[in-house]
Amino acid sequence: MNNEEIKDTINLMSNNSNQTDKFATLNKVINEKTGNRNDNIMKTAIIQQSNNAGIDTNKAKLAKNIAECAKNGAELIVLQELHNSLYFCQVEDVNYFDLAETIPGPSTKFYGQLAKKHGVVLVTSLFEKRAAGLYHNTAVVFENDGSIAGTYRKMHIPDDPGFYEKFYFTPGDMGFHPIQTSVGKLGVLVCWDQWYPEAARMMALAGAEVLIYPTAIGWDMHDEEDERERQRDAWVTVQRGHAVANGLPVIAVNRVGTEEDPTGQSEGINFWGNSFVAGPQGEFLYEATTHKEENKIIKIDLKRSEDVRRIWPFLRDRRIDEYKEITKRFRD
Repeated sequence: MNNEEIKDTINLMSNNSNQTDKFATLNKVINEKTGNRNDNIMKTAIIQQSNNAGIDTNKAKLAKNIAECAKNGAELIVLQELHNSLYFCQVEDVNYFDLAETIPGPSTKFYGQLAKKHGVVLVTSLFEKRAAGLYHNTAVVFENDGSIAGTYRKMHIPDDPGFYEKFYFTPGDMGFHPIQTSVGKLGVLVCWDQWYPEAARMMALAGAEVLIYPTAIGWDMHDEEDERERQRDAWVTVQRGHAVANGLPVIAVNRVGTEEDPTGQSEGINFWGNSFVAGPQGEFLYEATTHKEENKIIKIDLKRSEDVRRIWPFLRDRRIDEYKEITKRFRD
């Protein structure tokens, strides 16, 4: 409830002389304004989308999907990695730096307006231009009033065939700090970060209530079916492991569909979708398909983390006195 709504409630209460009626009025207004919301339940929407070369088209489709999710009750909406465009990192081409934007900039204005219009917390993923020749892969989180709640610059940057991100992105320098929002404290990381237990642990130790991974990952078109299954299963398993090890829910949102290599040197990437939400014991709360666009709302019970951590107190039993050498590249 905002200040004006509180004033209206007080005025309504003052018109009732009976104390019982006053409390009944207060309860009625709170229920009407909040939808009788349980603060332990985070109504989270994931948007698994395919993209094309038209940035305006992609953004318009996202706007439509965000509106649909908000209409269906979402409080938190999570988008995939670099959702404005095709995944340009398949090739090294200086012209793609033209896609980068300042933060704040045109895209933060666009998504901030959507967050405010629909009254949702929105997790986005942008190609940030910090300065000439200095770029980042940056998650931007918007509060439900449209303001920027916080940002996170991707820390772990891959450089694999078809995923030449080191050419484009400078590693993040903001550390691992959860972003406080009206729906909770969000441990936002990005894609390649999801393979590193250290990143998830750092967010958990800073008080994150949920781990979030906007993602762009897929198969090489020449991968055999069994290799595809091994890769996808590993991707799901490692993130479910972060949920278990930290006693936190995990939200992973991937793009879907095949995107061609613009140089024609390869057959492109088949992004495997399979966006999912897992609970604090790694249990699936939802798992999307590998081949279709989807909007899905999942109810996440944040109180379960407290319950799980009481029976599995992993944070209590950490031997922090013996972990000093973990900061070395290799123990040789």
